[in-house]
Amino acid sequence: MKILVVDDEPLARERLLRLLARIEPSWECFEASAGREALDLVAEQEPDLVLLDIRMPGMDGIEVASELHELDSPPAIIFCTAYDEYALQALQHQAMAYLLKPVREAELARALQGAGRINRVQLASLREGAQGGPARTVVSSHTHRGFESLPLEEVRCFIAEQKYVTAVSPELELLIPDTLKDLEQEFGAQFLRVHRNALVALRHVDRLEKAGDGSWRVILDGLEQAPAISRRHLSEVKLRLAQR
Repeated sequence: MKILVVDDEPLARERLLRLLARIEPSWECFEASAGREALDLVAEQEPDLVLLDIRMPGMDGIEVASELHELDSPPAIIFCTAYDEYALQALQHQAMAYLLKPVREAELARALQGAGRINRVQLASLREGAQGGPARTVVSSHTHRGFESLPLEEVRCFIAEQKYVTAVSPELELLIPDTLKDLEQEFGAQFLRVHRNALVALRHVDRLEKAGDGSWRVILDGLEQAPAISRRHLSEVKLRLAQR
């Protein structure tokens, strides 16, 4: 993987480069001290990932991210900043993670693992919404651990409880700022409503299972949790699964 580290502070760049070398010595890393220099290096080196500071003189990190997203195949972005008020802007720019300085090795490793699961083609498709394609290939949230993202292809189900919706995968449960209704409208081709509080990923449905009391539930691959199917949705669920 090729990684570009962008920060106007030399010590901050050195720290990140040192952490990256410890996490995976084989990665090819570059550095830039300013926004315009970063854009030039992206054009020249085509990195897979950019670790991007936000507050920089001249062109700041948000402006850099905006220009990167105009590329045909933009790199993944992880924002690294000493300030936490930029989380919403990071979300709007589809950042893979949002880390607060001083960045810890474990947090950086987790963010890199998540970003590594999303390739450049998938990242480019994040912008297809304006052309009628899928708006996102990830779901994201700002949690107590920082800014986290989960690739949509790994989500088994979305579960609504009171005011919150949880995206559930075998490795992670992520509270997200979306409503179940909005998720159904956006991802209706990939996810199926099985209950008023649950959507399941069609690609991950293993089978339907009937309980002794006559109720039904969905068995999802790699997941112990089995969402219930309401009587209202049972016929449609069976029909959609038969059409796969």
